[in-house]
Amino acid sequence: MHDKFRKKFKTGAGSARLRQQIALEAAKRLLDAFPDDDGTPPLDRLEAATESDYYASKRKAAAVLGHRVRPGDLPSDDEVREQVVVVVKMRADRPDADDEDDEAPEPHDEETPVPLAASLDRFAVYRLRLAPLEAVKQNPTLHPEGDALYHSLQVFHLAREARPYDEEFLLAALLHDVGKAIDPRDHVAAAVEALRGSVTERTLWLIERHMDLGARTGRTLNARQRNELDASEHLEDLKLLRELDDAGRATGVVVESVDEALAYIKGLEHETYLEE
Repeated sequence: MHDKFRKKFKTGAGSARLRQQIALEAAKRLLDAFPDDDGTPPLDRLEAATESDYYASKRKAAAVLGHRVRPGDLPSDDEVREQVVVVVKMRADRPDADDEDDEAPEPHDEETPVPLAASLDRFAVYRLRLAPLEAVKQNPTLHPEGDALYHSLQVFHLAREARPYDEEFLLAALLHDVGKAIDPRDHVAAAVEALRGSVTERTLWLIERHMDLGARTGRTLNARQRNELDASEHLEDLKLLRELDDAGRATGVVVESVDEALAYIKGLEHETYLEE
């Protein structure tokens, strides 16, 4: 069967621009494979998509765009999910547009990508960042509890017991490891970049620094970094987050679901203490 998108194959290393193009095309194909039959939000529908579904959509997208791309140069599943949001917004803005016109403007190489927080409600960003953690399996010696999502929910549960009304701290506890689904080589920097604009500076600082304390982290600070840390007004918060991060590694612990954790945090918006 002739594919109207197919072009002559091109070769070359994956660039940020190419990854975005492939992620956009893969997002369209995933949305078409998991149609909206009952008004379910698109990201909820894609919860049924497996790793194989994502991989197949990315390989097909690269093929129809005319590129030979090594598996390691394909966009991540998280990049595809971000483009799902773009596609849904485009289709909502142009409900009568044909699929062949369903294209985002070509990005210039020098353009800075628009942060996801600029186009999504912040709780949708949190949910989007947390969902992939269930597939992130961790070192069983350091994390006998299993996947990164279960660990994150344990840390949130402990934080809720310790600081039930501190929204910024609770978000740091819940989101501190979201970078593991984006870039396992430097999950801290990846998390900070992914969450910038959707959390406060205090939450971002705690996430950025959560590996700076404790023997398990393997991170060594120089004298200047140590002095900056000691001088921070959030040092005690960081010590508590480190303690909870280490404690949230138990097996068989009952924790909140992602939806329950986010609902609890969202409920804090209406607490009177925020108006003081």
